[in-house]
Amino acid sequence: MSIPDRALLDWVEEAPTDRGLHFAGPGDSWEYHSYAELAELVLRTAEALRGAGVRDGEVVAIVQRSSPGFVATFFGAIAAGGTPCSIPPPFAFQRGAEYEAHAGHLLATARPAVVVCDQEAQQTVAALTEGLGLPGPLVFDALVEGVRPAPRPYPAAESALLQFTSGSSGASRGVLVSHAALRANVTAMRRWLGWRPEYPGITWLPVHHDMGLLGCMVNIVTTGCDGWMMQPEDFIRSPLRYLRCISDNKVGLAAMPNFGLAYILRRVRPADLEGLRFDAVRSVILGAERIDEQVLTRFEALLGPHGFDRRALLPAYGGAEATLAVTGLPLDEGWTSAVPEGDTGDAGRVVGCGRPLEGVSVSVQDDEGRPVPDGVVGEVVVRGASLATRYIDDSASLSGTELAGGELRTGDAGFLDDGQLYVLGRLGDGLKVRGRMVFAESLEARLHELGILQRRVAVLLGHHQGLPTGVVVLEKPDADWVERALPVLTEALGDAELLVARVPRGGLAVTSSGKPRRRVMWKALTEGRLTGEVHRPAPV
Repeated sequence: MSIPDRALLDWVEEAPTDRGLHFAGPGDSWEYHSYAELAELVLRTAEALRGAGVRDGEVVAIVQRSSPGFVATFFGAIAAGGTPCSIPPPFAFQRGAEYEAHAGHLLATARPAVVVCDQEAQQTVAALTEGLGLPGPLVFDALVEGVRPAPRPYPAAESALLQFTSGSSGASRGVLVSHAALRANVTAMRRWLGWRPEYPGITWLPVHHDMGLLGCMVNIVTTGCDGWMMQPEDFIRSPLRYLRCISDNKVGLAAMPNFGLAYILRRVRPADLEGLRFDAVRSVILGAERIDEQVLTRFEALLGPHGFDRRALLPAYGGAEATLAVTGLPLDEGWTSAVPEGDTGDAGRVVGCGRPLEGVSVSVQDDEGRPVPDGVVGEVVVRGASLATRYIDDSASLSGTELAGGELRTGDAGFLDDGQLYVLGRLGDGLKVRGRMVFAESLEARLHELGILQRRVAVLLGHHQGLPTGVVVLEKPDADWVERALPVLTEALGDAELLVARVPRGGLAVTSSGKPRRRVMWKALTEGRLTGEVHRPAPV
């Protein structure tokens, strides 16, 4: 059966009553909302936003957690002729000052006509909007109270979405995505996955992140399948609840970064899975960060005895400037790993991220913009129907990513092998050693294999005080982490200077989705502002 091309609001006119979204509640409870109920709420929200002053193409900033209200505000902004922009709510950040700086930057860049938030976020968000001279936030429940639904969606704006890059290489940048690009990318993802209404989906990813927003929520709703929606903290609190939900409801589709699989492996024992079955799982999309082949193997070993098929693990690659997905491993192929041409094995094997999706082309190019042969490392370059329109400001980015002329120069290093893309890391997060490039993400993957916890370590590479330098940043490290890390860096970096930075809890700079902000930390190091203790270790 072919997968139809559907516009973003088609589901509103065809909303069924027998399928919908299940939102995680306290304990093991779930709150169900049929698509018919959600469609009515979307049209109420659209009318409320028009009443609040939203006009054609104006930005609606959404500072809400995953909820029926978020779904209604996102699609309601589109139905009102506006352009939604999802901004993380305060819970996503541990420290208030960090949240204020990040969310303040996003709001200042987006300049929304209306800001919609949850009740618990109102006070924090109001302080930000007041300081920026923006309209005060509207609490969702009050916004829609007593409003009659619009009879139909208003004419669509030129841009369907304003979304922000992760900011792993500096400040997040806003990109505008057209309706055509968003529709093309969502359709390409659904066709890649063979996603039909009879296959339920599940997600715990935050809806302010493109993988959680577009890869999960928008795809689930657009497809019209049953969706099981958890908060990130629900998953962190009990990954077993997540797995039980998959088993009990025969969930077919899921998505998460490598960190999610690793977390399940740390928290779930084989005995915990007694009586659970995972035969229905067709695809677990893996993206947002480098994938560890050992984690995949161990995850297969944990769930395999309960019917899980290794071919359901689908590594993928994408980014905000490409709307979301660029490549993905085809169903039933099975993941593989490889090393680039001439690699000695120091960087470890790289898990393939699949092949270009429908309507997308990928090449790997040298510094002069010429395609390189298979196996040779270069910059990943993307073209296709799902590229974002443009950045919303002209500020420079530390990332090296460029979007112009129908082409996205990603700033990522990778290579092709038999049509499959293998991504090594950011071009600016590497160091040339003995005539070849070594990438920070490759070294971090090796450290994770040695038991140094993901999201508590980062490797920084560059030239410091005129010398090639590698820095391992450890957040509140265990006693033996330095001892484990130094041989890896010494072997990979040769005669480069080595530094160890021990930082306190929260001292590792990360994006809202948990990626290390390596260049931000590098800049702080070179300016003497890096929090914690930095020293040159004794030779190994």
